[in-house]
Amino acid sequence: MSDPTVLLDRDGIRLTAEEPLHLATVTLSNPGKRNVQSPALWRALAEAGRLLPGSVRVVVLRAEGVSFSAGLDRQAFTPEGFDGEPSFIDLARASEAELDATIASYQEAFTWWRRNDIVSIAAVQGHAIGAGFQLALACDLRVVADDVQFAMRETSLGLVPDLTGTKPLLDLVGYSRALEICATGRFVKADDALSMGLANIVVPAAGLDAAVKDLAGVLLAAPRDAVIETKALLRDGSGRTYDDQRGAERAAQGRRLRDHAGVDGS
Repeated sequence: MSDPTVLLDRDGIRLTAEEPLHLATVTLSNPGKRNVQSPALWRALAEAGRLLPGSVRVVVLRAEGVSFSAGLDRQAFTPEGFDGEPSFIDLARASEAELDATIASYQEAFTWWRRNDIVSIAAVQGHAIGAGFQLALACDLRVVADDVQFAMRETSLGLVPDLTGTKPLLDLVGYSRALEICATGRFVKADDALSMGLANIVVPAAGLDAAVKDLAGVLLAAPRDAVIETKALLRDGSGRTYDDQRGAERAAQGRRLRDHAGVDGS
């Protein structure tokens, strides 16, 4: 990986010794700084998505240490920024097109987790703040420790969440709750996260890895093509009318039936 604080394990779960890799793990590995984020880390996360073998079906995102991610490294707001990177002050002086392109490049680290060919699971403990919260939201599923604290602090800093987090947050909790979470910057703890749909499962911190492994095993037990089709139906369904979604279901089921029967649908 291009950044040593991001690790990609491509030696994960295989269903049999002869089969190719089915599970990969991406680990944030900067526990001394609570896995703060930077443009270099975002490039490494985007790189991890490009490096995934095509056989991977489940990707786990985890973090070392007591916190999942404390958000953006505040060094970004200093005049000097990061070595070899434009500071945020420099970005503010760029043209509109350059600024848009730069933010779009940052967002690439957060987009691939929802690809239809994989199911992504965020294992979240401790603080998941700002960019950390948005990274957890980038995944399909979230298994959280009972000490988790989510917070969207960008608005408190005079900014907005811009790392793809607003859409999944809105879909999960609804407009009024999403606005309240973002505008107040308050901490959302485990019980609230579960009740409002931010977390799929809450477990004691010591059991986080085991719970994620169990969930990954159940996901891998289902036929891959059926999971891909189902994920596509659910992911795109909110943008369709009821009748359009019915049509999408029929088309997907037709593909599955022909596949089962070994019939060429062309």
